[in-house]
Amino acid sequence: MDLRKLADRVLSGKRLTDEEGLSLLRVTGRDIWRVAAAADRVREARVGDTVTYVRNQNINVTNLCVNACGFCGFSRKPGNPDVFFHDRETIVAKAAEAKQRGVTEICTVSGLHPDFDVESYADIYRWLGEGAPGVHIHASNPMEVAYAARKSGITTREALRIMKGAGLSSLCGTAAEILVDEVRKVICPQKVSTAEWVRIIREAHALGIPSTATIMYGHCDSEEDRIRHFSIIREIQDDTGGFTEFVPLSFIHRETPLFRAGKARAGATGREDLLLFAVARLYLDNIPHLQSSWVKLGTKLAQLGLLAGADDLGGTVFEESISRGAGARDTDYLDPAEMQRMAEDLGRTLRQRTTLYRRV
Repeated sequence: MDLRKLADRVLSGKRLTDEEGLSLLRVTGRDIWRVAAAADRVREARVGDTVTYVRNQNINVTNLCVNACGFCGFSRKPGNPDVFFHDRETIVAKAAEAKQRGVTEICTVSGLHPDFDVESYADIYRWLGEGAPGVHIHASNPMEVAYAARKSGITTREALRIMKGAGLSSLCGTAAEILVDEVRKVICPQKVSTAEWVRIIREAHALGIPSTATIMYGHCDSEEDRIRHFSIIREIQDDTGGFTEFVPLSFIHRETPLFRAGKARAGATGREDLLLFAVARLYLDNIPHLQSSWVKLGTKLAQLGLLAGADDLGGTVFEESISRGAGARDTDYLDPAEMQRMAEDLGRTLRQRTTLYRRV
């Protein structure tokens, strides 16, 4: 495959086929760098040489969860001594602290608390808004929407309306993992199906609630599964235009039940990480922004992701517990000064953005 011609073809508006994407995900040897270079050309043409980041803070309200996903080392069951559940006063205080730090986004995704319903989530958004007025609330995901709707006896569309009315600004595109039901039955059998995830994302976009799109790879998924996932994301974006960015999430394996039970391998390799970014850039021609997550990859590999099609480093985070619970290290905060060093080392410029990719 002539990778320069392929990049030219993508830049001219011709789409990568599933078969081409699959071939690129399987590349080895020096061709890895050629695939990355092709993606980097496309990135430069589409979004330029600016590297962006968002000044944000994570606030996880509870780790109590009725689900038992095999890839999760964060959730706890009732009676566990590590259970936490923040009350209104704590949430307001944490939001106020985030506001004082100059964040433009508060991100919150938590466990599925046994007592939560849609009003519980709405209260959390209101309390975040009370503590940090004007800050963008990037929260929940299709699994939480489905859970809230079921507990309240309403449709997911109505749940989304209530959440938006309470202050939800954009929806997290997590709970996607791999949008292949055969894989989901192994890694997260209690989560929404592929069809449910897609439906709820489409409902959110139709209601004017944008979202991210994600993929979690490197566990027991195949290259074919990853391309199927890409295809679903691209089709949704064709129809709705509601995805703000695509965020590859490399599986953190160390403390997960899935890995300890021998049902998953020890995460993706560096080759897979770089090719996942590059193929995402080449294949997802309708999503302009591609995030290289330092939380999942570490800063050094995240920097290399910027040479394989990515244009964004994610957020400052300030407080991170989900990836850390799975065994990741140094996940709590990344100083923009270090992000600037990473970008300038590549001859690129760092700029702060909002959640919806407007410049700050």
